[in-house]
Amino acid sequence: MSDAASENESLLSGYEGRLLVAVSIGWLAIQGGRLVLSPMLPEIKADVGMSDTQAGIAFTVIWGLYALLQYPSGRLSDVLSRKLLLVAGLGLVSVGFVVLGSAGGYPVFLGGAAVIGVGAGLYPTAARALVSDLFVERRGQAFGLHTASGDLGGVSAAGLAAVVLAVAAWRVVYVPVVLAVLAVAVVLHVWVREEYAVGRADLAVRATVQRLVGTPTVRRLLVAYALYAFVWQAATGFLPTYLEQGKHLPSWVATASFALLFGVGVLVKPVAGSVSDRIPREVLAPAVSGVGAVALVAVVLADSNVTVLAATTVFAAGLMAFPPVMQAYLMDTFPAASAGGDLGATRSVYIGLGSLGTTYVGAVADLVSYRLAFLGLAAMLAVSAVTVATTR
Repeated sequence: MSDAASENESLLSGYEGRLLVAVSIGWLAIQGGRLVLSPMLPEIKADVGMSDTQAGIAFTVIWGLYALLQYPSGRLSDVLSRKLLLVAGLGLVSVGFVVLGSAGGYPVFLGGAAVIGVGAGLYPTAARALVSDLFVERRGQAFGLHTASGDLGGVSAAGLAAVVLAVAAWRVVYVPVVLAVLAVAVVLHVWVREEYAVGRADLAVRATVQRLVGTPTVRRLLVAYALYAFVWQAATGFLPTYLEQGKHLPSWVATASFALLFGVGVLVKPVAGSVSDRIPREVLAPAVSGVGAVALVAVVLADSNVTVLAATTVFAAGLMAFPPVMQAYLMDTFPAASAGGDLGATRSVYIGLGSLGTTYVGAVADLVSYRLAFLGLAAMLAVSAVTVATTR
């Protein structure tokens, strides 16, 4: 057995390991349910009746509300309990998926997107705070494994979409997703040893803002992460549609490229997180995002199925290696007593700004072209890399 495999096996053993697996499967299910929209988008637009701009707005609603809830959910998980936020988030997400899958028109579709955004917003910061509580010495490795589960959700979304669209209507895809989300909610209800704590809590917004904004390093890292999040959400939302409708490639190339984004992420995130426990995170983060920027330009310029898939693979490696490194980097800097809230506040900022990425791509595609939109994304990712590299 390799050293990396042995490390992962020991990390996943015992009570802490079981909880890491459970919260990671919950994140996998949430991400899979949200990301399955991307490979099915051409069918959904035709069925529900949406333009590219309206589709971009729906993505922004999901991710914008998700971002908005990051800080309060993190703060409440510090003051009340991680368990409350985890189970409540999964419950709301399941409701949102049911509404989305039954939508007969754009307003109901948008309403389902909003419920999903709220439910998803309650879950991940509490999950990451719980992971941070459980693993201190090997925090980077634990974050790598946990965040990789979201990419496994993306791979699952691509496969699930392909299977469902081959035999049924797109709405059927949410049946297994809802069942998975509810199953994880039950498991966490039983396994997490905390009691449910419900009550009023001071969100301490001013103190948190002063603590974060008053630190020059955190300010610059927030700018860099917001640019990265803008690119991530735009690419994961529109890459399949760009390849199929913008570059006029076969649908199988678009679906395979989407799966590659997350399949590569499953592999590189644990490795990047583990490596960041050994070398400076402030060096590793700009290196991987810089690689992603160059590779995205290659995706735009590629003119064959093989070169597109190859460039997408490199782009995915750079893009997906960034989060575990940066999130561990941020958690290293936060006080233990407010770590959940501080992480939530930073996530609210960078995911909230990043949620505009899909609206940007949809609008630029409608007005000019997908090519210009994606070249702009590559430039943003390059700026993000430079910003982290020059932060000390």
